[in-house]
Amino acid sequence: MSNHSTKGTVLVTGASSGIGAALARTFASQGFALVLTARRESLLKELSEELSPLTDVTYIVSDLASEDGVGALLRELAALEISVDVLVNNAGIAYSENFDLLDDAGIQQLISLNITALSTLTLHFVKEMKHRGSGRILNVASVAAFQPVPSMSIYAASKAFVLSLTESLSEELRDTGVSVTALCPGLTNTDMVQDLSASNVPPFMMSRVEDVAREGFDALMAREVIRIPGVANQAAVTWAKHQPRWLVRGIGGLVSRFGPGRS
Repeated sequence: MSNHSTKGTVLVTGASSGIGAALARTFASQGFALVLTARRESLLKELSEELSPLTDVTYIVSDLASEDGVGALLRELAALEISVDVLVNNAGIAYSENFDLLDDAGIQQLISLNITALSTLTLHFVKEMKHRGSGRILNVASVAAFQPVPSMSIYAASKAFVLSLTESLSEELRDTGVSVTALCPGLTNTDMVQDLSASNVPPFMMSRVEDVAREGFDALMAREVIRIPGVANQAAVTWAKHQPRWLVRGIGGLVSRFGPGRS
């Protein structure tokens, strides 16, 4: 690592593409040192080379859904003597399929990454941050956290977990110097969303990753608990909050049957 002057060190999971890569670029542009982790080494290396003229960048290849993925990452950070000031829990996967068509391995992988890895990393770093009296955590959730999403049931449930955990921790950690923020984007133009057959979605409904990342950064620095990027997403969440749950479920089911990628 070089001798850039930095505002602190940020660990970004799922940093190889999409919102994770956009968040890494945003933090780099604001003078933070970076530790990037994901499974795809070639993309991590490419992003690291792009950002290293701006700041100190370290990348660590890891599969956080694997049994020892989180442990291996933490051991590598300890070996490198890297102290993390900001944790960005961005790594996650989604399936667009009816629940009964999923398999055991797929369910386990999603829970391991979206819930278990996020919780384990948060626990580890919350202890460190609380001990020193400072730190920030950004958990990337989704607007799907606010309502059931038929055909994406387990993904939406995992993001509801992330949102609930974030809100609970924000109260537990009040007055400790540690803040926890949930970023809840809607449809965002990422590889994952394209893989979920969202290519028929009108462009005005699809957020740019750069905009979502900037909102996440701003919310984190302001120590906000929840940030929903985009006026349309904010309106949809507000509407859903004031409707009976049977209506929200029913509309979700209708959209899943006749929406993009469905025949």
